[in-house]
Amino acid sequence: MLSRLFKAGEKVLFNLVNKKDFHMASSNTENPPKVQELYELCKSTFTGKAPSPASTPVQKLCSLLDSVSPGDVGIEEEAQDDGDRGYGVSGVSRVNRVGRWAQPITFLDIHECDTFTMCVFCFPTSSVIPLHDHPEMTVFSKILYGSLHVKAYDWVEPPCVVTQDKSQARLAKLVSDKVVTPQSELPVLYPKTGGNLHCFTALTPCAVFDILTPPYNESVGRSCSYYMDYPFSTFALEKGVKSVEGKEDEYAWLVQIDTPDELHMRPGSYTGPTIQV
Repeated sequence: MLSRLFKAGEKVLFNLVNKKDFHMASSNTENPPKVQELYELCKSTFTGKAPSPASTPVQKLCSLLDSVSPGDVGIEEEAQDDGDRGYGVSGVSRVNRVGRWAQPITFLDIHECDTFTMCVFCFPTSSVIPLHDHPEMTVFSKILYGSLHVKAYDWVEPPCVVTQDKSQARLAKLVSDKVVTPQSELPVLYPKTGGNLHCFTALTPCAVFDILTPPYNESVGRSCSYYMDYPFSTFALEKGVKSVEGKEDEYAWLVQIDTPDELHMRPGSYTGPTIQV
């Protein structure tokens, strides 16, 4: 799944970083294996069709995922007084984002099949997963610990595209621009709503449990694309295009970019309960 998520065209985003080993906790056998419950629920719910937000299985899945703790997936919570505070969220230019992306993110692959993926991303302070999309996919995310800034967009429909200096920019509407914690409402993004394009910035060490359905699959058109966002005032609307509804600062132009070379991912060993398939 890692190579699918961080690959654009011929470019494979998989940089191994020689850092200290990620601390894994032994699973607590006294607790029920929630990952097994999640697996069984995902298996029965995701049958090839896009899940309905109001359906009972989806609501049940959200409730169960929201109850998952770091120990349920075999990890320890990293210390929140991380000495490398990095740049935070405010006052960051596109120039110094390179230093932030250089922070390695640990990826734990829990389970992957044709219909869904279960995985965990462990972020050090100030690390970033830049703005990217999830074509025709639904993603359930649970913040296991720490604080994460999330900025998310949905495409404006029908598509509004402008061309300038040989670059195409497509209009998107801001859905979310906030900090999430384990106490926050469980974020779920859908193919057309909920913030299908998002970027993450770790304000503290944090971990995110993701369930993606269906998984990324380039062979059927579900490849991961990256974008840079620009203020609405950057590009002029084409002639004949109506003005946007609401405030202009609720919109941005997204320009597709190559997969950032500076984004580092490293594999970790999943040490939580073994899923019985």
